[in-house]
Amino acid sequence: MGALLDVRNLTVKYPTRFGEFTAIDGIDLSLQPGEIHGLVGESGAGKSTIGSAIIGLIPSPGYIADGSMTLLGEDLRSLSDAAYHKLRGARISMIFQDPQTSLNPLLTIEDQLVETIRQHSDVSYQKARARAIELLIDTGIKDAESRMGAYPHQFSGGMRQRVVIALALCTDPELIIADEPTTALDVAIQKQILALIRRLAKERDVGFILITHDIGVIAEITDSVSVLRGGKLMETGRTRDVLGDPQHDYTRALMAAVPRLEKKLDRFSDIVDDEPRLSSPELAWKVDGASGTYASDWLLRGERQEAQDGPVLDIRDLDVTFYSSRPFSWGRREGHKALKGINLDVTPGQVLGLIGESGSGKSTLAKAIVGLVRPSAGQIGFLGDDLPLGRDRPRKHIARRKIQMVFQDPYSSLNNRRRIEDIITEPIRFFGLAAGKDEARRIAASVLELVEMPQRAMLKYPHQFSGGQRQRIAVARALVARPEFLICDEPTSALDVSIQAQILNLLKDLQSTFGLSILFISHNLAVVRQMSDEIAVLRNGELVENAEAETFFAGPTHEYSRQLLAETPSLESIRRG
Repeated sequence: MGALLDVRNLTVKYPTRFGEFTAIDGIDLSLQPGEIHGLVGESGAGKSTIGSAIIGLIPSPGYIADGSMTLLGEDLRSLSDAAYHKLRGARISMIFQDPQTSLNPLLTIEDQLVETIRQHSDVSYQKARARAIELLIDTGIKDAESRMGAYPHQFSGGMRQRVVIALALCTDPELIIADEPTTALDVAIQKQILALIRRLAKERDVGFILITHDIGVIAEITDSVSVLRGGKLMETGRTRDVLGDPQHDYTRALMAAVPRLEKKLDRFSDIVDDEPRLSSPELAWKVDGASGTYASDWLLRGERQEAQDGPVLDIRDLDVTFYSSRPFSWGRREGHKALKGINLDVTPGQVLGLIGESGSGKSTLAKAIVGLVRPSAGQIGFLGDDLPLGRDRPRKHIARRKIQMVFQDPYSSLNNRRRIEDIITEPIRFFGLAAGKDEARRIAASVLELVEMPQRAMLKYPHQFSGGQRQRIAVARALVARPEFLICDEPTSALDVSIQAQILNLLKDLQSTFGLSILFISHNLAVVRQMSDEIAVLRNGELVENAEAETFFAGPTHEYSRQLLAETPSLESIRRG
């Protein structure tokens, strides 16, 4: 059988005022019906640009400068705009990363599915509706007919992604491009979506191009893979061959940076010639007296709790209940218990890894600790004293400074309207940690250098940095408060594997140097293993297991914990083969 998709010497360029930027440089790619081909590489490697070129949606002023693309022998580059418009959806569909933004929040699931089906085929509304129900059933949505009238916000993230896949299947396409379809999902839902993609490829003979930075996902599901870097093809072939015995130095470096589920590493390998952070002009710009050494000395001089036998954080019988705004007829409000009787403690210098699927209560627990959510029962102890709960905690309370948080999304956790200097010096000024403006500026510049960012970054705005750089800035902002307890809520899930390795190495170094206690929340169990001394597992708001990390990964005692480990994508399937 001939190739479903054949791409030869694809070259994509973007004109800029400094000349033309080559985003894709002479890429070859071939895909058979029913095959899943993975595109893997760091941010900026060109993965999504290839998908955009194939589906004919390269953003202006980009253009295809050279190469050929054929779909079952039909020359895609020769198609008119009108013909390409008809082809999109009908023969090539796309699944985007965020299902929330892929669906219209103002339309029901029925409206969106039926409209798509009728747009590409001449059928009655009733036949289109029946077809939509079949697709929802086929993608694993229970009670599909009754859920047709629901809106996207009434579905979970995994269910929304199933709806997006159903939308992609509406017209029986020959090729589906899936761009990071599981990045925002926990391991249980990710496993279900990957199994669905594999089944659809096999049963419907649909070709898939799977774009991801998660090499574990590539190993789990793809038949073949292309490794990209800087718009160029580093290595391509059958997945088992490329990942099992990589030939290119970059592929080997990429593999070495992947967190291992089967053992704990002291440190992650950096990618060869990794992300440039310190350029010569920026090195030349300094704040008087600022340095990484100054930052370390200043942080270590901070008022710290004396060594104690007890825990830094002590959570006792904690309940959190969220109430709906709709009262019952007899006046009581309906409530959902997000956390139920949680008992946990974190000792000085310990990293506690918190895992569980979406909705298990991980982020709710973090918010309760920092005072953003008020518990309905129980108590939180910090450094030997019980904390005021929720909004009863004064703004100047010591816990406001000594408990800091690094959030999941580096693109939304920093105020884009403020310069980095203002963002980082704000906690210094608020908590009165500097004698004046000059000292606050010196501290900010020094802590930036400590997290391997140039001091000149203070003069810029968040949008001028990459995701990895922004997360370093977020860590710096947390550090300047001189915390003793750091909450990291999915701090690397939005980052590619190489930048993730850098951020995890940074957190390891900071924890070791300053003796920080850390609550590390993640749905990536391989990352949790590398970072944690102890593991706590939440399910439906309940603590189902709490054990020393190596003991947990050697043999979890709870069935749910064993299920999470079994569902985590791993390179071990490649190695065993």
